[in-house]
Amino acid sequence: MPELPEVQTIIDDISKRIVGKTIKDVAYITNSIWRNEIPERTRFLKARVSGLERKGKHILVHLSDDHTLIIHLKMTGKLTVCRPDDPIIKHTHFIVRFARMELRFNDIRRFGYLDFTESSRLNDLKYLADLGPDALGISEYGFVNLVRSKNSRIKSLLLDQNSISGLGNIYADEALYAAGINPTRKSSGISPARIKRLHLNIVVILKKALASRGSSVSDYVDGSGKQGEFQNFHRVYGRTGKPCNKCGSSIKKKTVAGRSSHYCPRCQR
Repeated sequence: MPELPEVQTIIDDISKRIVGKTIKDVAYITNSIWRNEIPERTRFLKARVSGLERKGKHILVHLSDDHTLIIHLKMTGKLTVCRPDDPIIKHTHFIVRFARMELRFNDIRRFGYLDFTESSRLNDLKYLADLGPDALGISEYGFVNLVRSKNSRIKSLLLDQNSISGLGNIYADEALYAAGINPTRKSSGISPARIKRLHLNIVVILKKALASRGSSVSDYVDGSGKQGEFQNFHRVYGRTGKPCNKCGSSIKKKTVAGRSSHYCPRCQR
């Protein structure tokens, strides 16, 4: 699933291409991808894209008529800007057409979704209102208090979007490894000093991933359809059985919160 670095990279790419552009038409190809009511086609026509914003892993496309298109890519979703004459590939579900380009939403597994609402009512959407503080915005003090106040496994906490938003499996694993914390440790039992180290590593790793335009380990591509490069710098994620870069022990994998967690049994305590 695209996480904070991948979603932000897509937003940055697309913003350069479509902000200020007027929507000429939209194409509804698969109606089941809409989370709530399907908006009338006329709601989009002649509206201008005023800006894009990230909220957790959601992409918010703000329009000049005070409406917002919300996009969540989930596991295999892609959002790319194409030329009008580019072939429409299989599993494309929605298209926003501008004068000389198109914004296309594609999703093989159809776990992703779209939503549409008045911009002033975004906080009425529970799935947005319930999001926790952003992983790149939460302060060290706030992060320490959050982690110490919970009694869940630290990996589970980092994946809980209502506790902290933007992190997913890749960057949770990488940050825990860098901080030397086992993914199964109970959050309330981790010392403040180690939590501060984890906070620092979350910020550092997310910023490095942003600079590398995200991790392409499955379906992720940026807003132009190109792969990221941070997968080349993963220290534990996807490296099961390979030697730890610090101690040489074999990287292990276990299931935590229903997700595969990669870790070094010697370096992470």
